[in-house]
Amino acid sequence: MKWLDVLAENSARGLARRSSRRSVLAGIGSMLLGAASIPLLPTARGAEVRRDPKGANPHWNDPASCDYWRHCAIDGYLCSCCGGSQTTCPPGTSMSAITWIGTCHNPGDGKDYVVSYNDCCGKSSCGRCFCNRNEGDTPMFESGHSNDYNWCSGNSTANIPYHCSTARILGTVG
Repeated sequence: MKWLDVLAENSARGLARRSSRRSVLAGIGSMLLGAASIPLLPTARGAEVRRDPKGANPHWNDPASCDYWRHCAIDGYLCSCCGGSQTTCPPGTSMSAITWIGTCHNPGDGKDYVVSYNDCCGKSSCGRCFCNRNEGDTPMFESGHSNDYNWCSGNSTANIPYHCSTARILGTVG
């Protein structure tokens, strides 16, 4: 094992002759900076989406169910259970001036749709058919894609209470 000691000593002395402390510290710093930037690289998040085949979920086409295909990014009470519909607010409420959007897959026709989620404001919370699905939800700094925001606060009258949420189709993707 003496040959291993001699090899290690000669390698260490040769490295010490060719480099300085500053260059070693600079190399270590570069390596740490490079390792820290790996989470910032783009990822194929679309590949992670699981698509249920038609019929795998028995409630995929029931507007009063949280499993309805349009409700992929909804967070709130369904207006279809509160006197309204998927596209209209119940009587005595008004649609929020601002909205959040999501992209939902319809297993019935195999297409992806852009869905606008509008809150209906003006009455206290409906309290029926609460759904909280967060597919594609983003952190609060991207408020247009976040469902955790009081969208009724965008109306002209301040402090309008939230009642329920609609799910309106804006168009297809692609």
